[in-house]
Amino acid sequence: MSDTELLSRPAGPAGFENPTRPAESHEDALVALGHAVRATGYRFTTVTPATHARVNARPENAAARSLRDVLGWSRPFTEGLIPPDLTALMERAGVLDRFEGPEGPVLKAKIRLSSLDDELFLHAAYPPLAADSVFFGPDTARFAEAVIGHLEERACSGRPAPRRVADIGCGSGAAGILVAKRVPEAKIVLVDINPAALRAATINARLAGVDNVRAVHSDMLSGVEGSFDLIVSNPPFMVDAGGRAYRHGGGPLGAGLSLRVVEAAAERLAPGGSLVLFTGSAIVEGHDGFREAAGAICAQAGLEWGYREFDPDEYGEELDDPGYAEAERIALVILTATRPAKR
Repeated sequence: MSDTELLSRPAGPAGFENPTRPAESHEDALVALGHAVRATGYRFTTVTPATHARVNARPENAAARSLRDVLGWSRPFTEGLIPPDLTALMERAGVLDRFEGPEGPVLKAKIRLSSLDDELFLHAAYPPLAADSVFFGPDTARFAEAVIGHLEERACSGRPAPRRVADIGCGSGAAGILVAKRVPEAKIVLVDINPAALRAATINARLAGVDNVRAVHSDMLSGVEGSFDLIVSNPPFMVDAGGRAYRHGGGPLGAGLSLRVVEAAAERLAPGGSLVLFTGSAIVEGHDGFREAAGAICAQAGLEWGYREFDPDEYGEELDDPGYAEAERIALVILTATRPAKR
């Protein structure tokens, strides 16, 4: 079953309204599950898929021994390991698999819950193989750090807090939700082309208790109107032969979606508004092609911009992919672009 089947339902005019009772019960059960798990004191830091695979491959980790193993490490478990109310909520939400093992029934969660900023975020179980998987990992935390840092710098410089904010390719909705917590007077729109992401983001906003966000199905900003004081984005930037929505960036060395974000921001930033883009760039013979192309877009639009490498060498294992045959490293980068305020 795909993440869309687990985490989505048809969107109505305002985003997610649908009169069918089963869909409402499904979402409510997931929210109730999140609150019940939080009440246990649960915390889990999601690692990269490569680390996850290595840790789960250890013989002692073949089966779950705790709630963290079930909802964090995505390990199979037996009936009675976790509180029965949690099992019941998982069944009601349709996120529990049951199958027969050599010693009896075995259960496995179809979702994960991860910690960030004292909140819990629902996302895809490991391994996230489906094309529409809702991804959450270390880059989510790095992206959130960059966005929060920008808000702090903005406040220190005396710039007004953003009133309209867009999170492009929102995924789990983490960045937009963290902005909503810090700027409760702002209106936050979470946009994505993946229905499963919109569904997860809506549930995560409810878990965080923020009511100043809405999720909208949109290709970049085509589905929303107006200008924005802050646009944030952590788009897919890898070369992925499987074309998974959370991973494949398209274009030259995976930079296609990131460049589209810069173009969208160049069109829709309000005076004094900023873009914070957290992405990756494949470096070829010392040359950062994404930086050059993004800088040209910013310059043509009259945006003031800055650029830095957050980490000069990440995802080294990806260099074995034929799509990176010419790349010498993959850097994590932060592009910040601002439209000058009107005088």
